[in-house]
Amino acid sequence: MAGPAVDPAGEVTGRHVVLNPASRRVQRFATLPFLAGLCWVVLLLSQGQGRLPERLVDGLAEWSITLTLVIVALARGIHLGRPVTSPHATAAAALLILGVVVRLLWWTWGGDVLVIAAAVVLMAPTGSRPDRESVARIWPLVRQTHGDPLAPFAMHSYKSHYVSPDGSAAVAYRTRLGLAVVSGDPVGGPMAFDGLADGFVAMCRSRGWRIAVLGSSEERMALWRNRVPALRAIPIGCDVEVDVPNFAMEGRRFRNLRQAVSRSHNRGITTQLVEEQELGDALTAELAEVVHSSGHGARLERGFSMILDGALEGRYPGVMLMIGRGADGTVQGFHRYLVAGDGSDVTLDVPFRRPGAPNGLDERLAVDMIEWCKASGTQRLSLAFAAFPDIFDNPNRSRLENFYYRVITLGGPLIRLESLYRYLQKFHALGARRYVLVSLWNIPLALIVLLGLEFWPRRRML
Repeated sequence: MAGPAVDPAGEVTGRHVVLNPASRRVQRFATLPFLAGLCWVVLLLSQGQGRLPERLVDGLAEWSITLTLVIVALARGIHLGRPVTSPHATAAAALLILGVVVRLLWWTWGGDVLVIAAAVVLMAPTGSRPDRESVARIWPLVRQTHGDPLAPFAMHSYKSHYVSPDGSAAVAYRTRLGLAVVSGDPVGGPMAFDGLADGFVAMCRSRGWRIAVLGSSEERMALWRNRVPALRAIPIGCDVEVDVPNFAMEGRRFRNLRQAVSRSHNRGITTQLVEEQELGDALTAELAEVVHSSGHGARLERGFSMILDGALEGRYPGVMLMIGRGADGTVQGFHRYLVAGDGSDVTLDVPFRRPGAPNGLDERLAVDMIEWCKASGTQRLSLAFAAFPDIFDNPNRSRLENFYYRVITLGGPLIRLESLYRYLQKFHALGARRYVLVSLWNIPLALIVLLGLEFWPRRRML
């Protein structure tokens, strides 16, 4: 029996490891029985030639297929380097015993399925746990991170964190189905990023996790691709970053933005900026009413890579709220902004608005926040992420691009990407591209995992 599993950062996983096939030679050797088993199953099934039910009556052939699939499942897990933990071993043993009993006393096919399931469970991937007490460690690293609008989202309580041994840098990630999804770029001191990436890749390999990166900047792609050459870069959109010191609503291209802001002034909209951790009970209740009335799913939280949870809870430092009130003093909406880089960078998290709020409210809140940033010495204000601009901006889309466009718009009930993009266009601030880094072999798995992480609902605590 091995001791408790400890990753290179010193964090105990809390799972007792029974078997850890960490040797690369053992993992490569496991490829042979895996491929041989698949070929044997195909051969057995193909020899039925339309007489498959009769052939499977033969217990030898049926049991041969079952044992072969068991070997395939075990060999695949060993090839991936997945450790066997005591919970996995216990669950697998229970399934195996149940399967044998069912097969002998009742239902042959049902027993075979349970025996195969025992092998699958034995080599199932371990997962990561949310690091809900991480703010004290991660917030100082966010304050050190300049030029990265996604840095504050590393504090999300739904994420796990791999921290360098000296505590100077960290990676935010979460695992699903054996895929470790890194969220954005590392935070902290850039000088520690190389060692951080080395340690994180080594930890993932020791646990049999494949790696994908969601929202990598172009500058940091090499950090992962040099260590995992199979990763391919897929562009998913651009940051929208306002150059705060040089921003001015002048010229024809800013006409729509000026008009929207003017409409808000004409409707008597006023704004105020407050820190989320300093909200009183009365103001929290006013803002919570806006959240709950802002539309379908307002009592649920979604998102992973470009959002911070816990709105209005005061859980995170560096969170500012720009609040817009109507002429009668009623809160019509508010924007949640996150600070990084000791104030050099500010990022819009989530906007909330009351149904029927005056037109131009969101533009007014954003422009007033830009003016506050100018007075505070902020260099960059990220308004959001513009997904797939090449598709939305192209009036002459090809058939393939039209297919992508239709697929993207199917997600309208969850996130209105096109209307968000049209809003962001008013600021003329498209910036650097962001990418998903994923192995081509893992694309189907990555689609399932990434969509689940981004859109699976979680109840708000308000």
